[in-house]
Amino acid sequence: MQKLKKIDEQTNVLTWFEIPVSDIDRAKTFYETILDIRMVKRADGNDEAVFFPFDPSVVQATSGRVTGVLSKTMRNNPSGNGTLVYINASPAIQAVLDRVEQAGGKIVAPVTKIPAGYIAVIIDTEGNKVGLHAEQ
Repeated sequence: MQKLKKIDEQTNVLTWFEIPVSDIDRAKTFYETILDIRMVKRADGNDEAVFFPFDPSVVQATSGRVTGVLSKTMRNNPSGNGTLVYINASPAIQAVLDRVEQAGGKIVAPVTKIPAGYIAVIIDTEGNKVGLHAEQ
């Protein structure tokens, strides 16, 4: 029997995130624009999902890398309330913020210095409140 690893200070507590959307194509365009990335649309069971970049050959739970999806599903709706997920805005948070409004989003909390770098909070095109984080 394989011994399972316990969650400790060396283990990511977060392993996956899902950002609910109403219009999957609009949300895909928004995040691709502000983060300057390419996302992949795939079926996720009965739901529509657009995946943030990841390597499917890497086991996410043991690699320490966290990824997620934009998801159009009946179990979750876009919201500006609730849990706040911070997305990697590296290398520089201001470069991402400079693209938010032109992509249809809104900045609701400007850049703030924290011990681990800089954060800001935006509202995406679907009405979700999302955090951004970068070291610069």
